[in-house]
Amino acid sequence: MTRYEEIITLRREWKRPSVFRHNRIQFRMLVWNITIGASKTFKRMMDIILAVIALLLGSPVFLITAALVKFTSPGPIIFSQIRVGKYGRHFKFYKFRSMYIDAEARKAELLKNNESSDGVIFKMKRDPRITPVGRFIRKFSIDELPQLFNVILGDMSLVGPRPPLPSEVRAYTLEERKRLNITPGITCLWQVSGRSELPFSKQIALDKEYIASRSAFKDFLILLKTIPAILTGKGAW
Repeated sequence: MTRYEEIITLRREWKRPSVFRHNRIQFRMLVWNITIGASKTFKRMMDIILAVIALLLGSPVFLITAALVKFTSPGPIIFSQIRVGKYGRHFKFYKFRSMYIDAEARKAELLKNNESSDGVIFKMKRDPRITPVGRFIRKFSIDELPQLFNVILGDMSLVGPRPPLPSEVRAYTLEERKRLNITPGITCLWQVSGRSELPFSKQIALDKEYIASRSAFKDFLILLKTIPAILTGKGAW
């Protein structure tokens, strides 16, 4: 084979897309998988570290709230409920009890007063099932503090769409089910953009916006915005 023929052969090999393009695609996929894996690991580590710090710093609030709930109305201090997490997995969700113990039994008679226009979720501004202490701890999101244990267990993240009830998920459209594609969180984009004042459709839109553009920096911004949202109690029912 002459030198000219060798050059022609090499050029033909170079122009073959199958080998070079395949290797390039594999390399890009490897880099992508490493980046995604590192991002998930970093988010999980930050969740655990910040949740533990919050539990330690918030322990006096935990003790005071537990005492108020225990001695102002009969029933358990902690309320647990089945919620739907990532990819539809069910888990036990924890809150400080903010309602009377017969709240679930009374819900059926209050459905006609649902203030959520779409009917997927139940919202009522002056819900009679909420105790006086419950109304206060709800306003300032103190009732959500036990979910820090959900974060440590891995059922939830600090930032992500709020975990829905199974009955709510059954009413979801396929588009609305996209909010189940990631781990649910204690706070989220709509929690710092109006909370319960927002209609369900707007909550879904903001959850989808978060999922499409989520990053460690965006999580940090949402956590920062959560602080004034909690302190003002605006939009909390």
